[in-house]
Amino acid sequence: MRKQLLPGWSGILDPRRWKFEWRYRRGRAPWDTNVTPPEVMDFIAATPPGKALDLGCGTGTHAIALARHGWQVTGVDFAPWAIRRARQKAEAGGVAAQFYTADVTELGMLSGGYGYALDIGCLFGLRDSQRPRYAAQIARLIAPGGRYMLYAWLPSRWKGKTSGIAPGAVAALLGAAFLCDRLVIDEKKRRPSAWYWYRRR
Repeated sequence: MRKQLLPGWSGILDPRRWKFEWRYRRGRAPWDTNVTPPEVMDFIAATPPGKALDLGCGTGTHAIALARHGWQVTGVDFAPWAIRRARQKAEAGGVAAQFYTADVTELGMLSGGYGYALDIGCLFGLRDSQRPRYAAQIARLIAPGGRYMLYAWLPSRWKGKTSGIAPGAVAALLGAAFLCDRLVIDEKKRRPSAWYWYRRR
C-alpha cells in the first residue's frame, strides 16, 4: 500500500484545498475531463519514456496515460479525494504509478531526476507568494535537459475577479532555470489560455 503524505500546514489550512475536495467529491470538477490533451499525447508519442511528474494531477488521467506508455510516473495533488480516485483508476487499469496528497510548493518527499513534468491548470491557481516556491521545486526536481509542459489561463475576468498568469510572469519565474522552446496562445471556453514548452538548462 502506498504511503500518503500530507502537505505542510499552509496547504492544510488553505480554504481552496477544501473547496477543490468538495467539488471532486460532488462530481462538480469540470476540469476533470478524463481526456489527456493532444499536446501531451503528441509529446508522449515523440519522446522515449523516462521519469515523469504530474503536478496538480487530479484523478490521475494524464499520469495514467503516461504510465501506459512506459513512463515511471508520480502524481501530486492537494485534494485527498482526487488522489484516492487516481489510485483506484490506476489499480483498475493495471497501471503502476505513485500518487501523493501534497502541496505542489512543498515536495520535499520527492528526489530529482525527472525527465518530464506536466502542469495542466495548477500554476495559475497559486497565489503570487506561492509561485516562487513552486518554481524552485520544479527546478530542483527536473533533470538538466528535462522537459516541462504547462497549460495555464492568461489573466482575464472570471466570476467577478481577475485570474490567470501572463507569459511574462511565467518567464520571470522560470527563466533562470529553463529555456522556453515554444509558446502557443489560444482561447478555450471564451477564456485566453496558453501552452508552454520549457526545457531545463
